[in-house]
Amino acid sequence: MIRGMRPVVIAANWKMNTTPADAGELARTIAARTRVQGVTRVICPPFVCLAAVRDALAEDDPTVGVGAQDVHHELAGAYTGDISAPMLVGLADWVIVGHSERRRDHGETDERIGRKLARAFEAGLRPILCVGELLADRDAGRAVDVVNAQLLGCLADHDPAALEERGLVIAYEPVWAIGTGRNALGSDAAAMAEAIRSILANLGWGDAAGEVPVLYGGSVTAANIGEFLAEPSIDGALVGGASLKPDEMAGIVGRAGLTAAARLSAVP
Repeated sequence: MIRGMRPVVIAANWKMNTTPADAGELARTIAARTRVQGVTRVICPPFVCLAAVRDALAEDDPTVGVGAQDVHHELAGAYTGDISAPMLVGLADWVIVGHSERRRDHGETDERIGRKLARAFEAGLRPILCVGELLADRDAGRAVDVVNAQLLGCLADHDPAALEERGLVIAYEPVWAIGTGRNALGSDAAAMAEAIRSILANLGWGDAAGEVPVLYGGSVTAANIGEFLAEPSIDGALVGGASLKPDEMAGIVGRAGLTAAARLSAVP
């Protein structure tokens, strides 16, 4: 990747959907329909489907990354039902941390998410760190303050140079726009992406803050992705429900390819 040109990333979060019996074929279909130059593609299936997706993509399209949807903050121990970073080695090369549903349903704190980041880095997993505010925060004008606190809590104990070197990606999830019928605008996402990079700069990233990819993750579809990718500060999407539909993924990645091509043509 050319220095100064952020990658365009489309990450599919299948959440608690698919089984080992059908995940591989779905991954193959999506991979075949999204072969677009310049777009980094990642598929994040449930834990039990990681091997099936890995094997299917290794055979059909190894350029598609495989990601886990979470990782534990400890390396091992009495944590029934959890998955540690060493367990993911060989199964995945990416991992989502701090997703809004994990924060909501499992009470994950920023401090714990920061520890998950550390485990991911130690295992060689590239993390997608999710941040975002609730509706009450947005309506009270606290959106940036909330995201600032999340980033400070998650990244405070990490060296900025190491985070950049290991390819940290940040996904902005406006929780108030996910399944609520209330839509975020491209301008909302762009403003938060700029705020995120300003926060990183204040954390000691300096010019490197401008190199961090920021994805949008709020009910992304083929119909609305263009509005977000039209914003220069947005570098792709973390796609939820639409990522289970090959037609939707084809449209989303196809539009992302236009952004990637435009960025490449703009490089002197």
